[in-house]
Amino acid sequence: MSGVTDPISDMLTRIRNSGTAKMDIVNIPYSKLKMEIARVLGEEGYIRNFEVNKDEGPGGTVKIYLKYSKDKKPSISGLRKISKPGLRVYARKDEIPKVLGGLGTVILSTSKGVLTGREAKKQQVGGEVVCYIW
Repeated sequence: MSGVTDPISDMLTRIRNSGTAKMDIVNIPYSKLKMEIARVLGEEGYIRNFEVNKDEGPGGTVKIYLKYSKDKKPSISGLRKISKPGLRVYARKDEIPKVLGGLGTVILSTSKGVLTGREAKKQQVGGEVVCYIW
């Protein structure tokens, strides 16, 4: 099997599919960016938790514990990858997009690390728009 051309899209697809299938845990091949995205998802309350296992698989894995509402709906109802390998999307600090009028979260990769749109505005930095979550 060939390598994944867009590992972040792959990560978001795995999370979306696991949520649809009502799975509790999803394993994703480790990368620093994926770990940082998982951290933001946890801080924003979209997932229960995550852990990094460096011993699993060739480069380790990021294990994400999905979160559901009382009526078994995934806490992540939508994920959309914005920046793609063929078309990178950047936002200046004063152009950071809002997701669903502020109800969702935008994740940016900035010079100060992976941040939500809200944190990036607070820290006065722009960056690559990685994805939208709602």
